Amino acid sequence: MKYRAIIIDDERLARQELKSVLKNQKKVDVIDEAANAIEAKDKIEKLSPDLIFLDIQMPGKNGFELLESLDYTPEVIFVTAYDEFALRAFEVSALDYILKPVEEEKFLKSLENKLDQMEQKDEIKTNENESETLGENDQVFVKDGDKCWFVTLKDIRLFESEGNYVRVYFDNNKPLILKSLNALDKKLSDKVFFRANRKHIINLKWIDKIETWFNGGLLVILKDEKRIEISRRQAAKLKEKMSL
Repeated sequence: MKYRAIIIDDERLARQELKSVLKNQKKVDVIDEAANAIEAKDKIEKLSPDLIFLDIQMPGKNGFELLESLDYTPEVIFVTAYDEFALRAFEVSALDYILKPVEEEKFLKSLENKLDQMEQKDEIKTNENESETLGENDQVFVKDGDKCWFVTLKDIRLFESEGNYVRVYFDNNKPLILKSLNALDKKLSDKVFFRANRKHIINLKWIDKIETWFNGGLLVILKDEKRIEISRRQAAKLKEKMSL
């Protein structure tokens, strides 16, 4: 399998160097590049790459701020001259954290391992997609430590991503499960659940109010008063779905 990638770095020479190194990796196809977060956001949302190679310190928004602004988040490999952001990179589920200057042999060996991980994830997603979509009356088993629940999906009002985990909101409970939000999004019925942004999936039947928000977005208030921001892009989909 070949993964489509975008290189994001404000230094032209750094982008060229990385492109040159990646020519020796047969599983990666560099489809574009960007010099800043604004340019990168536009290209990511238009091209939907599988993978981005991302610098952290750039003029304007930094790499982390770019990720926070995205509705669609590809796999991320940070390529940076700064080692102090490694922990934060782990918190946003980065695939890898590479320090400049890039050592080609070491980089390609590490990249090969990470691409193998991506392939394994894709196999899991494929198997999950082949399974039947879960509707609101289906029950799911939720386990957090020693506590277990059988929960009917209609009672779950919100799924919230936290690193490699997802927090599940139902009744007065908020357990964490080891699951990706992307995998859940593909598994859940889109007639009931809506991907509000990169961090949240909401149960449409738990929406209490919808208000206009900044830059053409929406603010959804659930019946438990939890407030979820919907980006302009997702707001258009929500309006269409709910005939607003």
